[in-house]
Amino acid sequence: MAGCALALSAAPALAQDLQDRAVQPPPPSSEPAPPPAADGADQVQFSAGALEYDTNADIVTAIGDVRMAREGERLRGDKVVWNRRTGRVVATGNVAVTNPEGDIAYGDSIDLSDSLKDGVVANMLIVLEQGGRLAADRGRRESDGTVALDHAAYTPCAVVTSAGCPKEPTWKITAVRVTYRPDRKRVYYAGGRIELFGLPTIPLPKFSHPIGDGSDSGLLSPDVRYGRVNGFSVAVPYYWRLAPDKGLTITPRVYSAALPMVQGQYQQLTSIGAVSITGYATSSRRSDDLSTTTVAATEKAFRGYLDGIGRFQFTPEWSLSTSLRLVTDRTFLRRYDISRDDRLRTTLSLQHIDADSYLAINGWAVQTLRVNDLQGLQPIAFPEIDYRRRLVDPLIGGQVQLQVNTLAIGRAAGQDTQRAFASAQWDLRRVTRWGQELTLTAFARGDLYHSSDLLTSPAIYSGEGGFQNRAIAAVAADLKWPLIGSFLGGTQRLTPRLQIVAAPRVRNFSIPNEDSRSVDLDDSNLFALNRFPGYDRFEDSTRATYGAQWAIDLPGLTFETVIGQSYRLDRRATILYPGTGLADRFSDITGRSELRIRDVTSIVHRYRLDKDGFAVRRNEVDATIGSRSTYLLLGYLRLNRDIFPAIEDLQDREEARVAGRVQFARFWSAFASAVVDLTDRREDSLSLSDGFDPVRHRLGVQYEDDCLRLGVTWRRDYQDTGDARGGNSFLLTLAFTNLGR
Repeated sequence: MAGCALALSAAPALAQDLQDRAVQPPPPSSEPAPPPAADGADQVQFSAGALEYDTNADIVTAIGDVRMAREGERLRGDKVVWNRRTGRVVATGNVAVTNPEGDIAYGDSIDLSDSLKDGVVANMLIVLEQGGRLAADRGRRESDGTVALDHAAYTPCAVVTSAGCPKEPTWKITAVRVTYRPDRKRVYYAGGRIELFGLPTIPLPKFSHPIGDGSDSGLLSPDVRYGRVNGFSVAVPYYWRLAPDKGLTITPRVYSAALPMVQGQYQQLTSIGAVSITGYATSSRRSDDLSTTTVAATEKAFRGYLDGIGRFQFTPEWSLSTSLRLVTDRTFLRRYDISRDDRLRTTLSLQHIDADSYLAINGWAVQTLRVNDLQGLQPIAFPEIDYRRRLVDPLIGGQVQLQVNTLAIGRAAGQDTQRAFASAQWDLRRVTRWGQELTLTAFARGDLYHSSDLLTSPAIYSGEGGFQNRAIAAVAADLKWPLIGSFLGGTQRLTPRLQIVAAPRVRNFSIPNEDSRSVDLDDSNLFALNRFPGYDRFEDSTRATYGAQWAIDLPGLTFETVIGQSYRLDRRATILYPGTGLADRFSDITGRSELRIRDVTSIVHRYRLDKDGFAVRRNEVDATIGSRSTYLLLGYLRLNRDIFPAIEDLQDREEARVAGRVQFARFWSAFASAVVDLTDRREDSLSLSDGFDPVRHRLGVQYEDDCLRLGVTWRRDYQDTGDARGGNSFLLTLAFTNLGR
């Protein structure tokens, strides 16, 4: 603090002093309010170190830590002179006044009425209860609480450093006249200007903004960017506060190389949920032939996007959630930098959840944005009904889960499928006297399918037309044996595991396959009863799955690894094709390892090794290193499954991802990210990549403190799709606390 004092002693006095004053605000009175006077007027409570009374002039002079209170208004000062005839109160010396809303006004001297509600303040500082402060050469308080300030300044920023030393706020607004309306929770400026880092930047001839956490109509933070296709872009949103629980934001976007676009967003919060709907609309040319790298000249057409989401909780058990995502064409979202999704799903879900049951009535539709996908082949599912109930077995213990499921899928130019099934699963868990955990499972299911307009390619997914039925049964025994002991000052746990599953032959190929087209063996489904991801295929084999889990827990370090393999006991042909890791009697070897070092390092490695020669079929690494402010994210994925591409949705791919942030000063940081496609023709015969094909990268710098966020980002996309061209784009981010947020 001595250093702070030295720094302040050399600084000139400022008329618009936003620093704290060396006086404590008047505390709320701990004494009960006095009864009203006989004439109905409220009495003034006061205390002081000394009191003088001039009976001839009817003047009361209080000296020494004077405190006065009336109708929620409180005053504190070194000296207060109260003229009871005129009703004026003049306070001098370390003066502070607090209104019922909690705002505190400081001044060198204050001339008030005896109601303490109106008057004139010299060298005024107001500390707002909702956050922020106002300072002025001179201020006037009206009886309704309005404060008018001359040559004033406002800031919501901190005015002291972490060491408690005074500092200039990051930004402030200076104005010739400022009016603060506590009833509206809003500040009005005339002849204002924003000063950023002490430099005047943006003139604000007439301007106002709300304070605190409330919302009000007005302009929001602008969006400024540059892109290769659209050129310079400026967007200035305007928010209409329709009610305390609803609002509408209209954002006109102006481009230097394209026609303007308008964006609208409506948001509403109700007593049972919330809804948000966003829409974009413009007119521009687009390429109808997405397979070429040049944009064909086409007529201008309407282009837009609609994105809505809602969720409602009717009771603790019943809820409804919905989403709507529709776009006019496949490149609109990428061209205008709205989204990079390649599929859009519109969904509806009504759910009932309690302690022992679950009911969901779902529906969805898919719009594809992929270049080579036909929209007519995309599914529309309505309804899907899924009901599950959990029962406690009253006979021999255990738990029973009943499930009933039905689904109808239609396509505009493809196969239509309807499905219904009912299933029951019984699980019994016991711990033996030697500490082994044994789980016995029995499963039975009956299916009924109907399909029409069958697919011609690939034929293995189409099934047989008309009505088809199927019966499924399986039994399983799963044994775990946890072994726990000390290790290097910590603990370790080794858990061998063995599972036996037996299932008779199932009519799989007569049933259409809608939800089980991508099969890949990994640690998450190694011990699953059915290793297909959906319901349309069931693994009808008798097999033994074995593996082990090892975990160590040391001070500041944990490590866990799991590895396993399965062996098919029967010799009948399998429905699992080569490349899934499950086609032969011995499966591939799969596993996962995870290392955590305190809160600074996390590394997860997933892999699958070919049983013949140990070739790596799946290699996936995700690493996080660093703290919240400075960190490095690394990702690598290689799928080398060697599956015929016509029958598998999950294609071979190799990709690397890197991202990071470095905080090189208290409020300054730099960040970067990149995605690189490492796929070559050995992994994908249809790939045009040379084995090192960048997808996109991003690089930027940002300043962020308690009241300002300022940043510049450079991004480059390397892929062209129709009129969504690759190239450089730049984004400027500027956000002020309490302004446009």
